[in-house]
Amino acid sequence: MLSSQKINLAKVAARAFVAPRAVRTFASSAVARNVNFELHNASFEAYKCDVPSLDVDITKDELVKMYQNMVVMRRIEMASDGLYKAKLIRGFCHLCTGQEAVAVGMESALTKEDKIITAYRCHGFTYMRGGSIVSILAELLGRKAGISGGKGGSMHMFTPNFFGGNGIVGAQVPLGAGIAFAQKYLDHKAVTFALYGDGASNQGQVFEAYNMAKLWDLPAVFVCENNRYGMGTAASRSSANTSYFKRGDYIPGVKVNGMDVLAVRQACAYAKEWALAGKGPLLLEMETYRYGGHSMSDPGTTYRTREEIQYMRSNNDPITGLKQRLLEFKVVTEDELKAIDKAARAEVDAAVEEAKASPEPEIETFWTDVYKKEAGIPYLRGREPQEIHHY
Repeated sequence: MLSSQKINLAKVAARAFVAPRAVRTFASSAVARNVNFELHNASFEAYKCDVPSLDVDITKDELVKMYQNMVVMRRIEMASDGLYKAKLIRGFCHLCTGQEAVAVGMESALTKEDKIITAYRCHGFTYMRGGSIVSILAELLGRKAGISGGKGGSMHMFTPNFFGGNGIVGAQVPLGAGIAFAQKYLDHKAVTFALYGDGASNQGQVFEAYNMAKLWDLPAVFVCENNRYGMGTAASRSSANTSYFKRGDYIPGVKVNGMDVLAVRQACAYAKEWALAGKGPLLLEMETYRYGGHSMSDPGTTYRTREEIQYMRSNNDPITGLKQRLLEFKVVTEDELKAIDKAARAEVDAAVEEAKASPEPEIETFWTDVYKKEAGIPYLRGREPQEIHHY
């Protein structure tokens, strides 16, 4: 690695990645059902708007559920890593290991009526939006039990109010604006969260979507998952301006400690309230970190040091941060956390075996789900001009 590309770990520590911790406590007795505390004052930075509230009021059950969800997500991605290396998963595979707080914190602030659309690092969002572990792993394996029938793979997973998993860089952002337009047109009291990475932030269609959303004051929340690296390069080498929460210009923004699940929760609740109040779109930048490479084919160590990755794992892990809070507020015991971890591992291991046992989809199904039946398309052409399938 060139010396100019090396990242000083002291600088990384000083930049926004604040270890999740409580500043002051209010009520956390063994009998209290709620936990109240204040987030670190560096959890948010605002642009043309106020920062979200630092005061968190949450039930103990919600805290435990967040921990469970992040542990299961981590196990799903660890299992996916193993299956890919065993050559049972082929093609593209982008893991969200280290970024679990974004999907879990976001979901805890939304209802099922709210919509989410994201890019190809989508396994965790699929799980949080109702996809089963088996359906996610089976889709990765290209099996019939997959959430897209085994025909979508890693990039294309959907649930009723989750619009993917999209493989074209940045294309989901204008699609998200379109979904938000439909919500406003139909007077649905819900919000669309459109996510993209720092690598997609320079796409022209992103700024076109900003413009349209602001012109029409759509209930859209644009979320940049800034994990600091695109495909093989640091964000600072591809973006002249890495303050992504300010790049909406006329759209206010908030930078969020995306390694703290509760900071994400607070920010998403704030963004939803903002959009539903008719103030138009809001831009969130989730400062997060992926432990692996951009995809499974990327070792992730040619453009950053192993020491940096280990530092982030040791000092800013979202699961460890929440675990410390759970113990600090006596929400659960150490033994109970170990039981949660053990149960998650067993659940994912069982799902792996069930997914592997699922058969591959029949060849005939490759001609289905291309167009809606109502479209009236009489035939489809295959891989070669003479290969025609008539309905």
